[in-house]
Amino acid sequence: MSSETLIYIILSGIIALLVALFQYRYKSKLNDKLSIAFTFLRFLSIFAILLLLINPKFNQTTTYTEKPKLIIAVDNSNSIEHLKQNENALNALNDLKQNSEISKTFDVEVFSFDENIQESDSIDFKAKSSNIDKALRQISDIYKTDIAPIVLISDGNQTFGNDFSVSNTYTQPVYPIILGDTVTYTDIKVQQLNVNKYAFLKNRFPVEAILVYQGNASVSSTFTIEQGNRVLYTKALNFSKNDNSKVISLTLPANSVGVKSYSAKLVPLSNEKNVINNTKNFAVEVIDQKTKIALVSDFPHPDMGAIKKSIESNEQRTVEILDPYRILDKVNDFQLVILYQPNNKFKRLYEQIEIENKNTLTIVGTKTDLNFLNTNNKAFSIVATGQNEDFQANLNLNYAPFLIEDINFEAFPPLKGPFGDVTFNSPFETILEKTVLGISKNQPLVATLDYNSNRRGVIFGENIWQWRAQSYLNEESFNPFDDFTGKLVQYLASNRRKSRLTVDYESFYTGNTNIILKAQTFDKNYQFDDRQSLELILENVSSKEKSTRPFILKNNNYQIDLSGLEASKYNFTVRSKGENISKSGSFEVLEFNIEQQFLNADVTKLMQLATNTNGKSYFTDNLSDLTSELSSNEGYKPIQKSNKNTVPLIDWKYLLGLIILTLSSEWFLRKYNGLI
Repeated sequence: MSSETLIYIILSGIIALLVALFQYRYKSKLNDKLSIAFTFLRFLSIFAILLLLINPKFNQTTTYTEKPKLIIAVDNSNSIEHLKQNENALNALNDLKQNSEISKTFDVEVFSFDENIQESDSIDFKAKSSNIDKALRQISDIYKTDIAPIVLISDGNQTFGNDFSVSNTYTQPVYPIILGDTVTYTDIKVQQLNVNKYAFLKNRFPVEAILVYQGNASVSSTFTIEQGNRVLYTKALNFSKNDNSKVISLTLPANSVGVKSYSAKLVPLSNEKNVINNTKNFAVEVIDQKTKIALVSDFPHPDMGAIKKSIESNEQRTVEILDPYRILDKVNDFQLVILYQPNNKFKRLYEQIEIENKNTLTIVGTKTDLNFLNTNNKAFSIVATGQNEDFQANLNLNYAPFLIEDINFEAFPPLKGPFGDVTFNSPFETILEKTVLGISKNQPLVATLDYNSNRRGVIFGENIWQWRAQSYLNEESFNPFDDFTGKLVQYLASNRRKSRLTVDYESFYTGNTNIILKAQTFDKNYQFDDRQSLELILENVSSKEKSTRPFILKNNNYQIDLSGLEASKYNFTVRSKGENISKSGSFEVLEFNIEQQFLNADVTKLMQLATNTNGKSYFTDNLSDLTSELSSNEGYKPIQKSNKNTVPLIDWKYLLGLIILTLSSEWFLRKYNGLI
């Protein structure tokens, strides 16, 4: 309290006393007892009022000890149990939590993590994935302003995320407790299987197996492929330190239609620790029909090869490149005719297409004879300006006939085509719109339409090969573009009546992939209907367990995420609650647990992580060294802190109560003595 405030308090006391004496002692006719009582009460009232106005304060200092936090992050993935380290992990966790030196030095907080992180010490080692990098980044974000070293209890085997051993985003030192050892175990495994998704009835389909051996001694094993209880293929193999891999190529028969499941197996070695990776399951869908497509052109172009490869990426489709004359004798051999930049040499072909009502896909480019096209093509016409333009693509999210994935069409190179307005002679649906320098032209770049009971498609630009190349640069795979081409060709090659409910799904999924089913509903005019409420009735064929789940609307389709289903065969029915329309199908989930593919702890990465974060790594048999390091580290000592607060000398509520009490007492005393 300052000296100035103390002077104010003394003056307040003097003033209060003088006022009280003046009122009840100076020329007062009261007896001495009453005079003294009234003087005392008036003094207290005035003094309390003056103190309330002055509000004297003083500084109060409190001290406390703040411990640094110790974060224990436990890997809850299945690889810990698979490597038989679950007991070591739990013992390490309990030892740290119960250690008196650790408790004295730190506030301990426990997290468990798999693909996500949660604040919990409930560990069961059942998770089928792990993301160490994500867990460390989230902990660093939470405690970025605190002293909070991280003890990571893990085998270092990560199935998702960035490489945690080289990341520089962690703000806290990490002390890995390595669950495992550095011993290299003898192991043989089926490293990879290369199999087409589809095969054709009464044909044979190829299978390629890559087999890998890890060890120093020479060993023997047998590779087999089984379907149920039947062995379809067997081969004896020898491995050594130098001859440690084999590539087995074979073919299997496709004798019946449907999804067929197989197992590729390597007979385990006598001393092999991990036998789960000796088996890989795969499935092939056997179909009994094949789509033949004619690609007709009068001149060579890079588009020809790109279109052929893209369409034939699906084994159930074949493409034959022909000129406008060679196709005339076998038009009926094809379900779809692709007309690449037609000119007057296509006249007889157009006549035959009209007679046979063939489905077509027309590709218009800089060498297309527009006058010929406008005369002989009845579905659409283009204004011939004699000029060409570069058109980029913009996906129409409202396209309804079939589902289209956005594969970043806007970033694809432009297609070159004739500049001029397009007029359609029947209703059409735009898949991709034309844009020039980012400005929409409100004209289709790729469109489909129904004309005279058959299906027509048109692409108003050439250099499609650049799109396929760009797709590979974007995704390191041709699959996204080939899937788009495949859906377009599948739609145009079919004459089946459009269904009011369509469902898009795969025949089989591996257990580590996302399982997404998509559906579309259409009204009676076959326009996409987003007012429906769809539900999925799912039945596990093995357990007979049934469940009902709702679809959610996303853009121009309904979706449901079934990720996490156990390995089994499933039957399903998609139905609309509002109308009597439904569709059924089946798919199979193949068993796969990536966490069970590891043989050892990734000691190298965990040690590198410790070095990069200024921590140290330890094995489970030297935890005492870790506790000594943590408890003796000067950077982790508890810190004594103090808080300095300015508080009132007397709470105003007490002063107010005192004023009310003294004034009330004075009033009652005066009333009692007849002075009021």
